[in-house]
Amino acid sequence: MNKLMKRLTISSVMQGMCYGFAALLLTASCANDDTVQEGKQKQTNSPTGSTVFSGTSQPETTTRTAILNHTKGAGASVNWSSSDKIWVKDDAGTWQQSATATIPSATNQSFATFALSGTYTGASHDIIYTNKAVSGSQPQVEIKATQTQSAPNNFDHAGESGDCGIATGVKLGSGYNFSLNHKASYLCLIPRTNNEYVKRSKLIKVEIMSDDEIAGTYNMAADGTLTLASGGSKKITVTTGSGFAIDNAADDMSKNATYAVVAPGTHTFRIRYWLRNTTDNPEGAIEGTVSKIVTLNCTAGSIHDITANLNPHDYDGDHYYMWDAQQQYWYGYEWTKNLGVGVGQPTLQGQPAGNYAQNNSDVSRWYHEGGGSGRFDATQSCAGLPNVNELTWYAVAGDPCWDNDELWSTMGHLYKGGMWFKKKTRISGYNNNTAIDGRDWRINGINQSWSVSNTLPSVGDTGNYFYLPALGYYTSGQMTNLGNGYYWSSSTASLNSIVAYYLDFGNGFVAVDIYPRSYGFRVQAFE
Repeated sequence: MNKLMKRLTISSVMQGMCYGFAALLLTASCANDDTVQEGKQKQTNSPTGSTVFSGTSQPETTTRTAILNHTKGAGASVNWSSSDKIWVKDDAGTWQQSATATIPSATNQSFATFALSGTYTGASHDIIYTNKAVSGSQPQVEIKATQTQSAPNNFDHAGESGDCGIATGVKLGSGYNFSLNHKASYLCLIPRTNNEYVKRSKLIKVEIMSDDEIAGTYNMAADGTLTLASGGSKKITVTTGSGFAIDNAADDMSKNATYAVVAPGTHTFRIRYWLRNTTDNPEGAIEGTVSKIVTLNCTAGSIHDITANLNPHDYDGDHYYMWDAQQQYWYGYEWTKNLGVGVGQPTLQGQPAGNYAQNNSDVSRWYHEGGGSGRFDATQSCAGLPNVNELTWYAVAGDPCWDNDELWSTMGHLYKGGMWFKKKTRISGYNNNTAIDGRDWRINGINQSWSVSNTLPSVGDTGNYFYLPALGYYTSGQMTNLGNGYYWSSSTASLNSIVAYYLDFGNGFVAVDIYPRSYGFRVQAFE
């Protein structure tokens, strides 16, 4: 009895903090499968006059349509589907398509037979497995940029999404035997969370983004190597219907394992897990992303497990200040003290509260007074912030990119929206003594706004940027304009004793402007 060992290469990626990763390459072996019995081809019911090709979906991968009993890092069973077909090159060198698969045994679906018309007399014949008709001398496969998964931990969509393979049919009696070698690469995404907002959400889709093409129409060489021919895409989206549960604190494939077919190669991915939450945003349902960056060598015929801890960043409510005040805006009345509506720090827009500094008798929370006749710099809470000149470099040369989708939380609620800026070490010409226009705004009193891109930084360039959330501000004791960002600088306007410079941004714009020092903007060091 001839037996062949199926081999799987599993790449496990454990993700914790937002942009860290470590890769562990494992190999696993699965149960043996029979390709022939005692030197005789297995019996099948085939049309009269047809030639039977009998095969296993064989080394180093998943089947076209389903991964059965796939365990993270420990292999997977391989099975044919009754809808599968193969293409075989006949004696004339013409590719012929088979009828749909016949699976003789319900308990061993790794073995199937395919009936083909045409003439086959050679000792061997080439076999192709693909989702595109083979109409000429160049077989192709389309790895879909849009893939759909019907249920958690189900890879029924593999075939239509771009699974492919090659084989050589070897003559055995009146038919041929073959073992299929799969040549695409495959991802199994296994997210988890201990974040209560995420636990109350559904995973509605996954976007897999790369700086190189990972989908499109590919030529298949004789050895199965895939070469992009047309329609290249750097993004694959897997939709999940009504959504998968994501309330598991530990990896649980039955909850939400999501599969994708991708082109082989070494890729750096931005994987954006799209969540729908209907309970934790004050304005109702919210859809947004938790993103992870990971680099993988996606070898042909391999399935790669990627785990991810989906915990949106939580921002505290303690970093709102009047300009250069000694203490934060709500010092002594923080929302965490549960002092009640109208008493302590408001956590929602429009809630009034009177316990904020209303004049300089509240010396520790009142803004830093002075200036108005020249340069006047912060010496207290805002002393370590960028000055106004530096803000212009971030705003213009820092390639600001608005991100409308990344989820974050603050003070018990879930939100999204913020801006990416290049780190100052990545900004060419950065100078704290002169602004982007060559002048010193600390003594000239200028303000300006600019339009910005809504395109995220390239995947490989993400580490050169930092992110600022659109946390709004406080004025007259109320949270206002959450959805835009307001960040103080260390500079006041040179000819006005009550205003100071700040960075303002939102969807489509960034500005360096002046506002009254009594406003409660965010105080945060920039990278």
